[in-house]
Amino acid sequence: MKYINRFRIEPDSKVKLKDIDPGFTDGRESHKQAAEEIEHDQKKLRKLQDLLYADGRCSLLICLQGMDAGGKDGTINHILGSMNPQGCRVVGFKQPSAEELAHDFLWRAHRATPVKGSVSIFNRSHYEDVLVVRVHNLVSHAVWSRRYDQINEFEKELVDSNTHILKFYLHISKREQLKRFEDRLDDPTKQWKISESDYKEREFWGDYMTAYEEVLSRCSTPHAPWFVIPSDHKWFRNLAIARIVVEHLEALDMKLPKPSVDLGHIRREYHAATKA
Repeated sequence: MKYINRFRIEPDSKVKLKDIDPGFTDGRESHKQAAEEIEHDQKKLRKLQDLLYADGRCSLLICLQGMDAGGKDGTINHILGSMNPQGCRVVGFKQPSAEELAHDFLWRAHRATPVKGSVSIFNRSHYEDVLVVRVHNLVSHAVWSRRYDQINEFEKELVDSNTHILKFYLHISKREQLKRFEDRLDDPTKQWKISESDYKEREFWGDYMTAYEEVLSRCSTPHAPWFVIPSDHKWFRNLAIARIVVEHLEALDMKLPKPSVDLGHIRREYHAATKA
């Protein structure tokens, strides 16, 4: 079964994250065993991105969501490592600025969507406005509860304008999150990521799971699907996401444009120049 079907949340599903194994590796035992597949998909991804740019008729928006230490940065590094950075943009969604708060909640997301021929990756996304704000009661129930339909309509508008949307929830266990926090304590290159809020937010784990389950259940649509990616093993997370992006892009009817010049004339000019 293709990964784009295996990990997709079907519309109107009732998602229970406790029933999805975050340690799943699809029969592979180690990164070493999967390394050749990963490299193969990375090469495909680069070629398909070049074709997306050359074709110029559509764009791709990738949304990454997950708990702290879920691997959003690692996923971005993996995807960007496979793509031409000139055609790929990463946008981080942190606490809204004063300017962003002065607009509707989707304004900052809309202005960051990709132009035709390009890829945008959202590190967190517009879904923060039905996750963090819900868990911490930053807006009323009446406000955040109507945002699911608004998000679905926003994404439908993008798709109707030929922006393809792939949304990934990086599913890690609470135990794996704690392990990654502990690893940061011992790694000087990652200590800067540590904050007291990381541990404090763990108190709300159950609330976040409930909020994510509603997002996945209500906002996985035929035009903008959610994928739950088992992410306790970083290498499998990278493999699964790259494979899904490859499978999606391969299914598009992308073509290289025809030359805009007379190639015969150019060849004659070249041969004349070489004989001069």
